[in-house]
Amino acid sequence: MTGIRLRHLEMRLSEVKGFPVPSARDEQYLTPPDLAARLIFHAHSRSDIEGKRVCDLGTGTGILAIAAALLGAAAVIGVERDRAALSVATENAEKLGVTPRFIEDDIGDPGLASRIGPCDTVVMNPPFGAQKRHADRPFIDTALLIAPIIYGIFNAGSKEFVSSYIQGRAEIVEVVGGTLSMKRAFSFHTRDLRDTPVEIIVMRRMKG
Repeated sequence: MTGIRLRHLEMRLSEVKGFPVPSARDEQYLTPPDLAARLIFHAHSRSDIEGKRVCDLGTGTGILAIAAALLGAAAVIGVERDRAALSVATENAEKLGVTPRFIEDDIGDPGLASRIGPCDTVVMNPPFGAQKRHADRPFIDTALLIAPIIYGIFNAGSKEFVSSYIQGRAEIVEVVGGTLSMKRAFSFHTRDLRDTPVEIIVMRRMKG
């Protein structure tokens, strides 16, 4: 049983570096350490991390994957199509002393689920769709194919959409409110720090 507390996990994750050259179209931004820690710690408290096979879809520079590894996941896979981001993710993991397996792949590829294989838990911070409409849908689809339980970060107010989109395939079992604090990263950002209300939505795949 890991003895890491929430505050300690957040402090460890503050060492994670973000994207070297973030893409606005792909909504690339580092998940804030406090939000990443909260999601993974919450999943851990529900017995969905320690000893489990965990997949981080759209891992970016690895913060959720690293957090899962720090909290005792048996195996962690981080999937990302940006090779430069994966290079940083590997550096971040080495610095924090964990060994997730990072793979370069596209979340929208129909064959991805079979390449990943069955997992116990998916964690993810998919694009909100601000730059590309419905960008989060391939993440939800792939997550439901590979794991029975999914923890995802979505824009506040997304519960109704997500519930409708997964109808017949999964159900929402919990919604946890939070805040995504984003530092100025792109030219269209007008403030040095922007706080965006978000929801950690927990989905459970239906049996059968």
